[in-house]
Amino acid sequence: MDREWGSKPGSGGAASAQNEAIDRRERLRRLALETIDLAKDPYFMRNHLGSYECKLCLTLHNNEGNYLAHTQGKRHQTNLAKRAAREAKDAPAQPQPHKRKVSLRKSVKIGRPGYRVTKQFDPETKQRSLLFQIEYPEIEDNSKPRHRFMSSFEQRIEACDKRYQYLLLAAEPYEIIAFKVPSTEIDKSTPKFFSHWDPDLKMFTLQLYFKIKPPEANKPQPAPVANGTAPPGVPPRPLPPPPQAPPLPPLQAPPPAAPPAPVMNPPRPPPSAMVGSQPPPPPPVANGPPGPIPPPIGGSAMANFTPGLQGLQAPRLPPPPPPPLQGFPGQQMQGQAPRPPQPPPNMGH
Repeated sequence: MDREWGSKPGSGGAASAQNEAIDRRERLRRLALETIDLAKDPYFMRNHLGSYECKLCLTLHNNEGNYLAHTQGKRHQTNLAKRAAREAKDAPAQPQPHKRKVSLRKSVKIGRPGYRVTKQFDPETKQRSLLFQIEYPEIEDNSKPRHRFMSSFEQRIEACDKRYQYLLLAAEPYEIIAFKVPSTEIDKSTPKFFSHWDPDLKMFTLQLYFKIKPPEANKPQPAPVANGTAPPGVPPRPLPPPPQAPPLPPLQAPPPAAPPAPVMNPPRPPPSAMVGSQPPPPPPVANGPPGPIPPPIGGSAMANFTPGLQGLQAPRLPPPPPPPLQGFPGQQMQGQAPRPPQPPPNMGH
């Protein structure tokens, strides 16, 4: 036969006692790796040679798996029991602290009570307040409702929100009810914060006032909105002062004008300008200021025309007085209107 006696066909033969011990230690090592933390084991020590020692059993191990398999063995477990018994015998007897046993009362809840909440505002102190009125018609005899404040981080019903807190009210056999109020400091002064239980009407009344928040000095300004408008509920911001114009530079005297250049062969005035007692206008000077506009002469159509000022109407001036007559009476002066003919004198008729 090519196989050992007692083994099944296809198997490697019956395991010897040594193979079974190796397999058992490997299973214990894997189990210990999953359940035991070597960092918390007081008897686990690594020496200078790189191997591991058990300080309780004084054994040497090559790796962590070997030490963990040792901790699950009979020798290590027996030494642990002996060490615990010796420590319990040597330790002095100490009095056990008195623990108060609180018996949880199990009662049947009948539902939630009726309630009424009133919001109030004090115009003098600018404080807001809440008035709670809870009705407990089926409350147990000789019992009063209880209340307490709970932080948002203490409860497990809703998501934590630091902006709110809870006011809890309890009375047997009713369910515990809670009110979600702002997480503002409550004014605990006597006239403002009070609770009262009316045994005749079976009504519990609780009133609380919130303290006024101090003004924030370093409060950031709200972000501006498009088109220069402010968000609703925010007063409009004052307009900035208009920018100041830069100061004007001091006035400087104009540079002196150049002396007039001599005019060679000035043009003679027309004959019509020589008639009369008015002097002729001065000739134009190059690179100089324009002279005054001479008054019109005569009643011609070109009297109001000024050379070089086309499109600019000169102001009308009163006509000058007529010049004195010169020459013979019967001679017609140039530039004057003709006289009407006179009738001949009477020749004796």
